[in-house]
Amino acid sequence: MSRPAVPAVEGILTEAEVARTAASIAAMQEPTGAIPWSPGQHTDAWNHVEAAMALLVGGELMAAERAYDWCLATQREDGSWPLKLVEGEVEDPSGETNIAAYLAVGVWHHWLVRRDRGFVARMWPTVRRALDFVVGMQLPFGGIAWSQEWADGAPARINEEALLAGSSSIYQSLRAGTALAELMDEPQPEWELAGGRLGHAVRRHRDLFADKTTFSMDWYYPVLGGAVRGVEAVELIEGRWDDFVVPGLGVRCVDTNPWVTGAETCELVMALAAIGRQRRALRLFADMQHLRHDSGSYWTGYVFPDNVYWPEEQTTYTAAAVVLAADELSRTTPGSAIMRGDTLPVLDELALECSCASTDGVARVS
Repeated sequence: MSRPAVPAVEGILTEAEVARTAASIAAMQEPTGAIPWSPGQHTDAWNHVEAAMALLVGGELMAAERAYDWCLATQREDGSWPLKLVEGEVEDPSGETNIAAYLAVGVWHHWLVRRDRGFVARMWPTVRRALDFVVGMQLPFGGIAWSQEWADGAPARINEEALLAGSSSIYQSLRAGTALAELMDEPQPEWELAGGRLGHAVRRHRDLFADKTTFSMDWYYPVLGGAVRGVEAVELIEGRWDDFVVPGLGVRCVDTNPWVTGAETCELVMALAAIGRQRRALRLFADMQHLRHDSGSYWTGYVFPDNVYWPEEQTTYTAAAVVLAADELSRTTPGSAIMRGDTLPVLDELALECSCASTDGVARVS
């Protein structure tokens, strides 16, 4: 199987620079295959999978395979992963739905890039368990409960609060899972139903999610996850642009804090590219390059009144977002379609439990 080209963004990052960024992620990978936020910090399965996707795009194929092997080895019987693992030891055993769901996106991304059906077949049972766990946590209005605590080595109390950014990401995961189910010829109608209801909630009932509106992720994730598109997506992004975007520097993590972060900036870049705002996406991508370290890694963020990088770390998730944004902007690999959603199925709004009319013609009231 041929080695895919590594992305480059003309005038911003060369192919060699993107490959160096991917190599910086591989350099922080632990012997088990785990990819922590940075050396000595914790690993969570969402950021781990994102890093695996970037490794694949950036030419670090063996490191990517080790990362997916780690997912197979560490999934629990209920389909979840511990929220935090530090060098193999569980620091927080809670099972978070968004973290569990994202493996489906990574596996579909791997399929787009490598067309390795054997890999998909090996990962499929793990994806299936993960998404069954997630769908089982759906709330009546369509959002997904954000986590389940663990006590005495077993699942315990469910935190019945839905996070908009997390649920938006889960929407993408359910679409990816449905695509994988079709590929494996094992339809999962429960995922399709849950995904349709979730997409409707993200589009029409954002007020029912936990109020995290000070965070930029809640602003752009409905677009990044693919639930909101077209004119509505443009209006959503324009509505809070000045609250979060700092010209020449990047995107604030929180609207009240003078701190721009590389990961959030690159995620907004991908959201913009997904809705055809290429010029604005390129400008933002260029703006955040001040976070680049000589090693090819990236500082997490920058406090601009003090002119300091903070915290004093280069994180794998920031580097991963840079690599994936470079691919999205350049459309170098077939995996660049992952955020646009071009290869993912449309999930119909069926069996809604709100007062809205569903596409099956039946309005349902909770």
